[in-house]
Amino acid sequence: MQRVPFSALASVYDAIMADIDYSQWADYILGYARAEGLSPGTALDLACGTGAITAELQRRGLEVVGLDGSAEMLAAARARLPETRLVQADLRTFELEERFDLVTCVFDSLNNLTDSADLGRALKRAAAHLQAGGLLAFDVNTRAGVRDLWDGEVLEGLAPLPDGREVHYHWSHHYDAAAELGTVQAFCRLIGTGQPDEEQEEFVELHTERGYDMDDLEPLLRAAGFASWEFCDYPHYHEPWPETPRIWVFARAAGARA
Repeated sequence: MQRVPFSALASVYDAIMADIDYSQWADYILGYARAEGLSPGTALDLACGTGAITAELQRRGLEVVGLDGSAEMLAAARARLPETRLVQADLRTFELEERFDLVTCVFDSLNNLTDSADLGRALKRAAAHLQAGGLLAFDVNTRAGVRDLWDGEVLEGLAPLPDGREVHYHWSHHYDAAAELGTVQAFCRLIGTGQPDEEQEEFVELHTERGYDMDDLEPLLRAAGFASWEFCDYPHYHEPWPETPRIWVFARAAGARA
C-alpha cells in the first residue's frame, strides 16, 4: 500500500488541492517582477507537478517549460497541457539548452530537498538557467512552518474525482525535533461509484520536508551566484517576521538589465 512520494498521489492531487488559488500565486510572482521592471516572456516551472502554475503562467502570456522528477505527476500535467513542453529531470542536476526570463518553484517543493547541500545544488541549476538579470521565484516552509504544519497535526476530507469517484484523504503530520524534519503520512482511499464488484483502492505516501529560514537560504543563494535577493511574506510582499511559516524568495541573476 505504501508508494513512492508523488506517484499514486498524482491521480488525486488536483482533487485534494482544489482550493489552492494558483491564480493568485501567479499574479503574486508576476506582480513582483513588474515592480522590478521585468516583463518576462519565458519561464521554467520547476517541480511543476500536475501543471497548475504552469497553466496559470501560460494564461498570462508566457511561454513555459515544466520540469518535474515524477513521471506520474508529469502524466497528469500532460493531460492538462498537451501542447506544453514537459521534462522529467532531477532539480539538483537538470540541464536544458535554453535560458529563461523567469524560473519558478512553488508550493514548498524545495523543502523536499532535506539536505541543504542538495538545495544548494538545485539553486545553482536554477541560476544557470536564467537569462542575465532574470528572476527566480520560490516559496519554502520555514523551520516553524515545518514544525507546526497544521493545527491538530491532521488534514482530512473528501473530494470528488472527475470519473465520479471520491477520494477520502487522511494526512497526519509528525515532527522529529532531533532531526528537524517533518513527515506527512498521506493516506488516500478511492471510493467507487457503487458498481457491483468494484474494487476499492487505497495507498499511503510519506513526504518528508526540512524547513529553511532566511539565515539558511542566504549563503545558498550567494553560493549559487545570485546577484541579489529579497524575502517576502504573502500576499503583500511584507518583510517576514521570525515565526512566519512560509516565505517567498525572489532572487535576481547577475547582469541585471537597466
